[in-house]
Formats: sequence, C-alpha cells, structure tokens
Amino acid sequence: MDLIDMSEREYWAFVAKRPGMFIGRSNLSGLEAFLEGYDQHSMRHGGPGLSGWLESLVARRGRDCNHGWSGQVRHVALPDGWEHWELSADQEEHVIKVLFELLDEFLAEREAKAADM
Repeated sequence: MDLIDMSEREYWAFVAKRPGMFIGRSNLSGLEAFLEGYDQHSMRHGGPGLSGWLESLVARRGRDCNHGWSGQVRHVALPDGWEHWELSADQEEHVIKVLFELLDEFLAEREAKAADM
C-alpha cells in the first residue's frame, strides 16, 4: 500500500513499525520532532494534524501540568515519574511504545467521531 493512500491510523502504525525509515536513528526525541513536524505541516495545509491530542492526553491522565503533549505521554507511560527529561534506554523504549498506542487510540476516536457525522 502506498503511504499517500493510507489512513492516518495506517500511516502511524507503519511509522511505529519502521521509525528508522522516517527519522534515521530511532529515538524518542526524533519521533517527537517528526510528530511535531507532521502536526504543523498538516495544520498549515488545512488538515487536522494532532488537534485535540493534548486535551485527550490530559483527560486520560486526569490532570494537567505545564508539559506539552510529549510530557503528557511521559506522565501516562511513566506514572511514577522520571528523574530527567533524558530517559534511560528502557524508559525510552517503553515511552515510544506507549506513544504509538496513545496516538492510535486518539486517531481511532477521531475516526469514529468523523464517521458519526
């Protein structure tokens, strides 16, 4: 399947399986930057981007803080907290896994709402 023809969920599932194909060395900060670039490009060209994702993460967590969506993902993935913004390799691997799970859940909800309209 062509990347252009994929739904948002299919596209991000593809990225999750092959992040190095999109960002080179696969790491959390690279994936966060890639998502931020996607969001900005989408919104500049009339797409929804990640509009509403931060709010959905805050609602899922049950409280807000001064972090953007990347910090909210860390809070969900590491509910006992973390000591440094730079995570251990194990923590980073876990946060990446949770990031894509949360993103898929968000996109699934958005698809369902759009289908109901």
